[in-house]
Amino acid sequence: MPSDVELNEQYYQHIVRNLSKRGVEMKDIAEIVMFLEKEYVHGLDEKLAIYAINKVLHKREAQNAIMTGIELDILAEKDLLSAPMERIMRTDESTYGVDENLAITLSSLYGSVSVTNYGYVDKLKHGILGKLNDKSTGKINVFLDDLVGAIAAAACGWLAHNETQIADYFATGKLE
Repeated sequence: MPSDVELNEQYYQHIVRNLSKRGVEMKDIAEIVMFLEKEYVHGLDEKLAIYAINKVLHKREAQNAIMTGIELDILAEKDLLSAPMERIMRTDESTYGVDENLAITLSSLYGSVSVTNYGYVDKLKHGILGKLNDKSTGKINVFLDDLVGAIAAAACGWLAHNETQIADYFATGKLE
Protein backbone atom coordinates (compact mmCIF):
# COMPACT_ATOMS: atom_id res chain seq x y z
CA MET A 1 0.00 0.00 0.00
CA PRO A 2 1.56 3.34 -1.02
CA SER A 3 2.08 6.00 1.64
CA ASP A 4 0.25 9.33 1.50
CA VAL A 5 3.40 10.98 0.19
CA GLU A 6 3.72 8.37 -2.57
CA LEU A 7 0.03 8.71 -3.48
CA ASN A 8 0.32 12.50 -3.62
CA GLU A 9 3.26 12.17 -6.00
CA GLN A 10 1.44 9.59 -8.16
CA TYR A 11 -1.62 11.85 -8.32
CA TYR A 12 0.55 14.86 -9.11
CA GLN A 13 2.28 13.03 -11.98
CA HIS A 14 -1.10 11.79 -13.27
CA ILE A 15 -2.49 15.35 -13.26
CA VAL A 16 0.54 16.89 -14.99
CA ARG A 17 0.45 14.15 -17.63
CA ASN A 18 -3.29 14.63 -18.24
CA LEU A 19 -2.98 18.42 -18.36
CA SER A 20 -0.25 18.05 -20.98
CA LYS A 21 -2.28 15.53 -23.01
CA ARG A 22 -5.09 18.10 -23.05
CA GLY A 23 -2.80 20.90 -24.19
CA VAL A 24 -1.99 22.60 -20.88
CA GLU A 25 1.61 23.01 -19.74
CA MET A 26 2.86 24.41 -16.46
CA LYS A 27 4.16 27.51 -18.27
CA ASP A 28 0.61 28.20 -19.50
CA ILE A 29 -0.73 28.22 -15.96
CA ALA A 30 2.30 30.21 -14.77
CA GLU A 31 1.53 32.86 -17.38
CA ILE A 32 -1.93 33.31 -15.85
CA VAL A 33 -0.46 33.53 -12.35
CA MET A 34 2.02 36.18 -13.47
CA PHE A 35 -0.76 38.11 -15.24
CA LEU A 36 -2.90 38.09 -12.09
CA GLU A 37 -0.14 38.83 -9.58
CA LYS A 38 2.22 41.19 -11.47
CA GLU A 39 0.98 44.22 -9.50
CA TYR A 40 1.15 42.46 -6.13
CA VAL A 41 4.32 40.32 -6.26
CA HIS A 42 6.96 42.56 -7.79
CA GLY A 43 9.60 40.49 -9.56
CA LEU A 44 7.36 37.45 -9.89
CA ASP A 45 8.91 35.12 -12.45
CA GLU A 46 7.93 31.86 -14.08
CA LYS A 47 10.05 29.81 -11.65
CA LEU A 48 8.21 31.17 -8.59
CA ALA A 49 4.81 30.91 -10.32
CA ILE A 50 5.44 27.24 -11.17
CA TYR A 51 6.62 26.61 -7.62
CA ALA A 52 3.30 27.99 -6.30
CA ILE A 53 1.37 25.93 -8.86
CA ASN A 54 3.22 22.81 -7.72
CA LYS A 55 2.24 23.57 -4.13
CA VAL A 56 -1.40 23.58 -5.24
CA LEU A 57 -1.03 20.43 -7.34
CA HIS A 58 0.43 18.53 -4.38
CA LYS A 59 -2.56 19.29 -2.13
CA ARG A 60 -4.88 16.26 -1.95
CA GLU A 61 -8.17 18.19 -2.08
CA ALA A 62 -6.96 20.02 -5.18
CA GLN A 63 -5.80 16.76 -6.74
CA ASN A 64 -9.21 15.17 -6.21
CA ALA A 65 -11.06 18.08 -7.81
CA ILE A 66 -8.69 18.22 -10.80
CA MET A 67 -8.72 14.48 -11.45
CA THR A 68 -12.52 14.35 -11.20
CA GLY A 69 -13.05 17.21 -13.64
CA ILE A 70 -10.54 16.03 -16.23
CA GLU A 71 -11.97 12.52 -16.06
CA LEU A 72 -15.49 13.79 -16.73
CA ASP A 73 -14.27 15.77 -19.76
CA ILE A 74 -12.50 12.68 -21.12
CA LEU A 75 -15.52 10.43 -20.56
CA ALA A 76 -17.75 12.93 -22.34
CA GLU A 77 -15.40 13.04 -25.34
CA LYS A 78 -15.60 9.24 -25.53
CA ASP A 79 -19.43 9.30 -25.30
CA LEU A 80 -19.32 7.29 -22.08
CA LEU A 81 -21.78 9.38 -20.08
CA SER A 82 -25.54 8.96 -19.93
CA ALA A 83 -27.53 10.80 -22.61
CA PRO A 84 -28.55 13.77 -20.44
CA MET A 85 -25.01 14.29 -19.12
CA GLU A 86 -23.52 13.81 -22.56
CA ARG A 87 -25.77 16.58 -23.94
CA ILE A 88 -24.88 18.91 -21.05
CA MET A 89 -21.18 18.32 -21.56
CA ARG A 90 -21.26 18.56 -25.37
CA THR A 91 -23.15 21.86 -25.29
CA ASP A 92 -21.38 23.20 -22.17
CA GLU A 93 -24.83 24.16 -20.93
CA SER A 94 -24.72 27.62 -19.38
CA THR A 95 -26.82 26.70 -16.34
CA TYR A 96 -24.86 23.53 -15.51
CA GLY A 97 -22.52 25.29 -13.04
CA VAL A 98 -21.03 22.14 -11.52
CA ASP A 99 -17.75 22.87 -13.31
CA GLU A 100 -17.57 26.35 -11.76
CA ASN A 101 -18.54 24.98 -8.35
CA LEU A 102 -15.73 22.44 -8.48
CA ALA A 103 -13.30 25.20 -9.50
CA ILE A 104 -14.53 27.52 -6.73
CA THR A 105 -14.07 24.69 -4.23
CA LEU A 106 -10.50 24.19 -5.45
CA SER A 107 -9.67 27.89 -5.34
CA SER A 108 -11.27 28.32 -1.90
CA LEU A 109 -8.59 26.03 -0.45
CA TYR A 110 -6.36 29.13 -0.56
CA GLY A 111 -8.80 31.74 0.71
CA SER A 112 -10.74 34.68 -0.64
CA VAL A 113 -7.79 35.97 -2.68
CA SER A 114 -8.00 32.80 -4.75
CA VAL A 115 -11.77 32.83 -5.10
CA THR A 116 -11.85 36.42 -6.36
CA ASN A 117 -8.94 35.73 -8.72
CA TYR A 118 -10.77 32.68 -10.06
CA GLY A 119 -13.92 34.67 -10.81
CA TYR A 120 -11.91 37.36 -12.53
CA VAL A 121 -9.82 35.05 -14.71
CA ASP A 122 -12.83 32.85 -15.54
CA LYS A 123 -14.69 35.86 -16.89
CA LEU A 124 -11.63 37.19 -18.73
CA LYS A 125 -10.57 33.83 -20.25
CA HIS A 126 -6.94 34.97 -20.24
CA GLY A 127 -4.22 33.01 -22.04
CA ILE A 128 -4.73 29.27 -22.34
CA LEU A 129 -8.24 29.63 -20.89
CA GLY A 130 -9.48 31.22 -24.12
CA LYS A 131 -8.11 28.29 -26.11
CA LEU A 132 -9.63 25.73 -23.76
CA ASN A 133 -12.99 27.47 -24.00
CA ASP A 134 -12.97 27.42 -27.83
CA LYS A 135 -15.82 25.09 -28.82
CA SER A 136 -14.69 24.90 -32.46
CA THR A 137 -11.84 22.50 -31.56
CA GLY A 138 -14.20 19.59 -30.91
CA LYS A 139 -12.58 19.04 -27.51
CA ILE A 140 -14.73 18.93 -24.40
CA ASN A 141 -13.11 21.09 -21.73
CA VAL A 142 -16.18 21.86 -19.63
CA PHE A 143 -14.25 21.26 -16.41
CA LEU A 144 -10.69 21.80 -17.63
CA ASP A 145 -10.97 25.50 -18.44
CA ASP A 146 -12.42 26.23 -15.01
CA LEU A 147 -9.94 23.99 -13.21
CA VAL A 148 -6.92 25.54 -14.93
CA GLY A 149 -8.21 28.98 -13.93
CA ALA A 150 -8.73 27.71 -10.37
CA ILE A 151 -5.21 26.22 -10.22
CA ALA A 152 -3.77 29.60 -11.26
CA ALA A 153 -6.02 31.41 -8.77
CA ALA A 154 -5.06 29.01 -5.98
CA ALA A 155 -1.38 29.58 -6.78
CA CYS A 156 -2.05 33.31 -6.39
CA GLY A 157 -3.55 32.56 -2.98
CA TRP A 158 -0.51 30.49 -2.05
CA LEU A 159 1.70 33.45 -3.00
CA ALA A 160 -0.43 35.83 -0.92
CA HIS A 161 -0.17 33.57 2.15
CA ASN A 162 3.59 32.93 1.89
CA GLU A 163 5.14 36.40 1.75
CA THR A 164 8.11 35.43 3.96
CA GLN A 165 9.07 32.49 1.75
CA ILE A 166 8.72 34.70 -1.32
CA ALA A 167 10.92 37.40 0.24
CA ASP A 168 13.53 34.73 1.00
CA TYR A 169 13.36 33.59 -2.64
CA PHE A 170 13.94 37.13 -3.89
CA ALA A 171 16.85 37.53 -1.46
CA THR A 172 18.54 34.18 -2.17
CA GLY A 173 17.12 32.94 -5.47
CA LYS A 174 16.34 29.63 -3.75
CA LEU A 175 13.04 27.91 -3.03
CA GLU A 176 12.91 25.53 -0.05
